[in-house]
Amino acid sequence: MEENMPENTCCVCGEPGVHSLGGRWFCERHHQTATRERRGAWRSNLGLILALVVFVGLVYAVDSFVQPAFTPSTLLLTGVLLAIVPALIWLGVFYQQDRLEPEPKGFVLGVFLLGALLAAAVGIPLVENVFRVSDWLYADTLTTILGGILVVGFAQEFLKYAAVRYSMYNSAEFDESTDGVVYATAAGLGYATVLNVMFVVQNGGVDLGLGVIRMAVVALAQAGFAGITGYFLGRAKFEHESIWWMPLGITLAAVANGLFNWVRGEVTRGGVSLSGGAANPWSGLILAAVVAFICLGAVSWLIHRNVKSALAAK
Repeated sequence: MEENMPENTCCVCGEPGVHSLGGRWFCERHHQTATRERRGAWRSNLGLILALVVFVGLVYAVDSFVQPAFTPSTLLLTGVLLAIVPALIWLGVFYQQDRLEPEPKGFVLGVFLLGALLAAAVGIPLVENVFRVSDWLYADTLTTILGGILVVGFAQEFLKYAAVRYSMYNSAEFDESTDGVVYATAAGLGYATVLNVMFVVQNGGVDLGLGVIRMAVVALAQAGFAGITGYFLGRAKFEHESIWWMPLGITLAAVANGLFNWVRGEVTRGGVSLSGGAANPWSGLILAAVVAFICLGAVSWLIHRNVKSALAAK
């Protein structure tokens, strides 16, 4: 009987464990947390996808019909502000949906900032200055795919993993599998924000309509791939998994990252020759929204299935 095994301690708080789930022991409180339905996090991710598409449409319409005039400095400032909007949208929707089962705001924001810091201090310099991918990544299809996975994909996904693994992972606030996705998504959006800000700064500003589409694509993609890593993090903490479990998760996220960027390039360039041969950025946005929806939806379903299976096996 579980109650007769005081030597087993809760994997979250270290208190005596009274329930076993997925090979891990939980106290009464954290067992209830680990087996509850966590709908707020998934609604916030769906809300991010929908809100970003609406936001992009509004900005694109303003740019097309109002055609605001910018000085170089105001164009740069506007671009930087637009770069942080996807993260603000997600945080706003997340806190609204998560109010009945809240994560500490400071911790979520902290992981977001850590993801941004790792992107600025390690990820972007590594990819651009050490590997110098801009010099060779688009030489041919095979190089684009392999470089996108082995260099860009692994660099980005490992750093998003590290932002969670070496901050919140061992915290008592990380008390259910879904938290892996929540914190990884925050790290992914932090990473995406820096990518977008750097793009704006390096170009001295961006075209308002086209720029906001690119920013939304980057945010959706980074959040979706981070969700994959977050799922593996949640399983790793609350279930006994093999030593290859987390490397597999990071690899899957990196492969999805690299393949997405290649497909996005093909769709954006080739799928739009109907409009006079010009690239169609909307194709990339639609692709990113679909990919994010599939990634985050699949992760949600997997966590739900795993919890039900573990409870049924008791």
